[in-house]
Amino acid sequence: MRSSPARGRSLGTQWPCRRPAVDAGSVNVTSMLNIDALAATPLATDPYEYVHVPGFVRADALASIVNDFPEITTPGSHPLESLAYGKSFGDLIGELDGPEFEGAVARKFGVGLEGRPKILTIRGMCRPSDGKIHTDTASKIVTVLVYLNDGWEEAGGCLRILRSGTHVDDYAEEIPPNGGTLLAFRRSERSFHGHRPFEGRRRAVQMNWVTDSGSASLHALRHRVSSLAKRLVGAR
Repeated sequence: MRSSPARGRSLGTQWPCRRPAVDAGSVNVTSMLNIDALAATPLATDPYEYVHVPGFVRADALASIVNDFPEITTPGSHPLESLAYGKSFGDLIGELDGPEFEGAVARKFGVGLEGRPKILTIRGMCRPSDGKIHTDTASKIVTVLVYLNDGWEEAGGCLRILRSGTHVDDYAEEIPPNGGTLLAFRRSERSFHGHRPFEGRRRAVQMNWVTDSGSASLHALRHRVSSLAKRLVGAR
């Protein structure tokens, strides 16, 4: 059974979520997320700060999460509150929105994230024009991508950690968007990334911590307008 789209707050944690109970003195053995793997993975610093964790979403949870992923037929980033989805996907969002994950990301990058507004968007389809080289806007502090695809065998659509903003083949690492993979990076003036063209299904959850509530509101409004426009075009 899929959840109805939420009509929640326009900034901060604006999506419906179930925060997992966290006991500071024990490990959450029911977690969908492998927080220990994130903690154990060294932070890469060349050409900028990022961490790549395959299998971050536990394999025994992945199938149900993918099954409950929102039905998305148009490209671009969609606000979660505009989508319908099932319980397992909602549980994943709840864990990503939770203090355990936020604390792990903050420790990994050595940055304070508590109390910072968060933006969360969902992608389900890729168009050939997607993947252009960019660094993310200056108001973003840390970007997290969680991929929810089947085994990826396509030549395009694999995100590249780029050494410069001039050529997509000048990269330090290429990251296939396989199901359960986490990529997180600290935004900077050199955090260039992009991918070779791909058209078709490409599922991803994106979370950003941003500098202030005004930036969160602006990003949320932009995504809502963009998502609505794409749905209207797709309905023609």
